[in-house]
Amino acid sequence: MQLMTLEEMLFYKKISGLSCTEIAEKSGVPLSTVQKVFSQTTNTPRNKTLLQLAKAFEEFQNEKLYLCEPFYEKQIIDSINKKRKGKVSKTVTSIGSNALDLSSYENKTIDDYLALPGDVKVELIDGVFYDMAAPSYLHTQIASLIWKSLDDYIYSNKGKCSATMAPTDVQLDSDDKTMVQPDVLVTCDRDKITSDRVVGAPDFIVEVMSESNWYNDVFRKRAKYEQAGVREYWIVMPKHKKIQVYFFEKSASPIEYTFDDAVPVNIWDGSCKVDFKEICKRLDFLME
Repeated sequence: MQLMTLEEMLFYKKISGLSCTEIAEKSGVPLSTVQKVFSQTTNTPRNKTLLQLAKAFEEFQNEKLYLCEPFYEKQIIDSINKKRKGKVSKTVTSIGSNALDLSSYENKTIDDYLALPGDVKVELIDGVFYDMAAPSYLHTQIASLIWKSLDDYIYSNKGKCSATMAPTDVQLDSDDKTMVQPDVLVTCDRDKITSDRVVGAPDFIVEVMSESNWYNDVFRKRAKYEQAGVREYWIVMPKHKKIQVYFFEKSASPIEYTFDDAVPVNIWDGSCKVDFKEICKRLDFLME
């Protein structure tokens, strides 16, 4: 287990929304000690205690780069609050909870989701609504070109899989607590596809990351997709010009590619590749 500094843990605690009770349960450190450490009553915790506490934040340690650069916390918070001004009764004060007005947007179901006004764009994850900012033009173009590569492959090989894009509702767990809209998805079991939505886990999902959705894509939705049975998940990072590929059937750790690569699709054993170098050429007038 990697030794983390107290400053790192304070940051991870804030963005994750973990309570002291949850940290105590995950780490095995007594609750009273956890409370003292995170209230900074104890200024110099022992290394043994820090090592134990780090267990509660294992899932974040491989993502340190994407948490700290270039997405600065204050900028994200200010951006969220600006977009929500006049629309919600409570502003966001930390990144860890970006649900719209948590006092009234928790404990929701798909019926609540379907009853929302058309101008309210949210996803429902485990009974909580999460705000969806409108995607940028670059975001949409990257997603559409990825979709086209996948759709062309399916068509040319007379495949039975179906590739589609947002806004497509996905009732991820086949229950009434989760409805998401991935940027790109491929579903190979046609029994999961209805005229209204996909019911169950798609085989393949791509999310194009932006400043407003990075936490959900890198942490919350990644864990949710793996749990629901999605076989392969890509996180496309335009600012970093990188792609993280999770093939959950083989490993919980990602393989990282760049925008110079042709990235193989694992669910098809690499016989289909998405050429990000070609995508960059198509979109060079938009790329930084």
